[in-house]
Amino acid sequence: PVPLENVLDQEGNIEELYSGKQVIEDFDDDTIIKFFQPPFEVSAEPLLDRLNGEAFSNKFFILRNGSRSVLANLDQNKEHLRKVDKNVIYGITPRNAEQTFAVDALSNHDIQLVSLTGKAGTGKTLLALASALHVRKQYRQIFVARPIVPLSNKDIGYLPGDVESKLAPYMTPLWDNLKVIQDQFPETDKNHQLIDSLTKEEKLVIEPLSYIRGRSLQRIFFIVDEAQNLTPHEIKTIITRAGEGSKLVFTGDIYQIDHPYLDGQSNGLSYLIDRFKGQKLYAHINLEKGERSELAELASNLL
Repeated sequence: PVPLENVLDQEGNIEELYSGKQVIEDFDDDTIIKFFQPPFEVSAEPLLDRLNGEAFSNKFFILRNGSRSVLANLDQNKEHLRKVDKNVIYGITPRNAEQTFAVDALSNHDIQLVSLTGKAGTGKTLLALASALHVRKQYRQIFVARPIVPLSNKDIGYLPGDVESKLAPYMTPLWDNLKVIQDQFPETDKNHQLIDSLTKEEKLVIEPLSYIRGRSLQRIFFIVDEAQNLTPHEIKTIITRAGEGSKLVFTGDIYQIDHPYLDGQSNGLSYLIDRFKGQKLYAHINLEKGERSELAELASNLL
């Protein structure tokens, strides 16, 4: 096994973890204009020259020149920069550049592994769920799971009731996100009703991660929420079990770890980002801007 302390630099600086995106100022104006004309992509050479070739596959860029700017993505083979458009997915509209990048990676069938980091309220889980619904025809099922890590490390056995009622509180946030998406449409709308029928037919499954371990993972859009509470070994187990045609999405906040033996460096999500950056099948985006209320945003920053 890889010694964990080598995953990040010795000081274990999570501030330096790959963010998946970069702003480039004073980018060539004529090139920016080219992005807005077919084929809506340009050669990656000028960018790579400027970065001395140091850019990862599937990295996102905000290219600016004065008041002109464009959102772009470096393709898997680092040959082209493609314009990234703001797309509405299953009723959800990205609210900033990072969310737009996240949706692009989540909807791109060629990218089989995506990680999204960011504090509460940045939209990680919501965007992952909406994207899964948007591309659902390419997959057999959508699985959404999260690890059960009892808060303040009280064992789950302390909670009252049977297994279902013990686990319900952990899963509620995922159902809440699904409800937000569903409520973008009136009850009579087919998109609203589809969510109910997908759940009923188990085409959309929301379960604790331990329940999903035994299921077949062929052609699954698999979202693992709160992935910062997983060990590197657990992350590896999940990825190595992913079957043909599946897409894996890990979301989490590396500053908010409930697991007693993990921290910002040793958790599986940080490990994954550091190991996979630059791989052709992988994209990462760190969401910085909270899109909840002003009060929620303040609390997240101050407390």
